[in-house]
Amino acid sequence: MARSVAAKKSAKPAKPSYVLDEQVGFILRQVSQRHGAIFSRDIGTNITSTQWAALSKLAETGPCSQNQLGRLTAMDVATIKGVIDRLTARGLTETSQDPEDGRRLLVSLTRAGQQLAEKLAPNALAITRETLAPLDAKEREMLMALLSKLR
Repeated sequence: MARSVAAKKSAKPAKPSYVLDEQVGFILRQVSQRHGAIFSRDIGTNITSTQWAALSKLAETGPCSQNQLGRLTAMDVATIKGVIDRLTARGLTETSQDPEDGRRLLVSLTRAGQQLAEKLAPNALAITRETLAPLDAKEREMLMALLSKLR
């Protein structure tokens, strides 16, 4: 009887049906954390990734409502408001009345915001390159296509 207890103790447990390291959400979070660390280290100024998203999207599209900017950058209403408040306090964005709808405010880059967006764009591109560096060109293209499909 003692032998069967010892045999049971040394037997490997069955593989669980859920292994965290094999889950897409866990892997995506780890990749996101790696990218975030690269971003923080290399962006070149004291700016968060959400602030960069707003700056770069405004540089790309021009003035738009705060609500629209939130949709374009995948931020909820409270997050985009805080981001724009902080960028405005730094003199990088400003708001003005929409000439087509006086009830709506448009967010736009100030001259300093435009200059910062232009200055940081090469850093942001380098951050993307470093994040994807472990992959060859075909793998990078495939990853981006697959991730876009999952949006």
